[in-house]
Amino acid sequence: MFDRSLLLPALAVLTASLAWTALAMVSAQEAPRKPASVLDFRVKDIDGKDVDLARFRGKVLLIVNTASQCGHTPQYKDLESIYEKYKGQGFEVLAFPANEFGFQEPGTDEQIKEFCSTNYKIRFPLFSKIIVNGKKIHPLYDFLTSNATNPKFAGPIQWNFTKFLVNRKGEVIGRFQPEDNPAAAKLTGAIEKALAEK
Repeated sequence: MFDRSLLLPALAVLTASLAWTALAMVSAQEAPRKPASVLDFRVKDIDGKDVDLARFRGKVLLIVNTASQCGHTPQYKDLESIYEKYKGQGFEVLAFPANEFGFQEPGTDEQIKEFCSTNYKIRFPLFSKIIVNGKKIHPLYDFLTSNATNPKFAGPIQWNFTKFLVNRKGEVIGRFQPEDNPAAAKLTGAIEKALAEK
């Protein structure tokens, strides 16, 4: 004969099991998804507005950490020049001011925007000042420089105006040093090759 006294403990075990399963499913859903590409990040623009980098999907990007008082600062002119030359083909320059190297970007976002506008007539996207090295590194730059996420082009940023070339899928396909002029054939050739891939 069926013993009802066994039913209640069995139901209690089943209920607890279902509750733990549901909790595990919710926890798994809430766990943040690890970024798989540059396009998985959200950043602040120079005016403090949120920008989802997914909006640049389908475009070739040149991501640069910039500074206003650096020996390489005149590269802003060349960055603007290549931006104007290639933007119609789906090219964007994304500039991220940073103050880690020689404290050469001490200003506020407002001052940086004014400097770039007045001195170089910059029209490509400028973003809020971030940290590109060290313990407080911005997640985007952690992704760009980490062996785990970008093994081919990993390594700490050495100075202002380090450049990462990103293809239309959001994959990093090149890294260029601060002294590499944006308008030189070495870089423009790589940009043109990336733009040719649809």
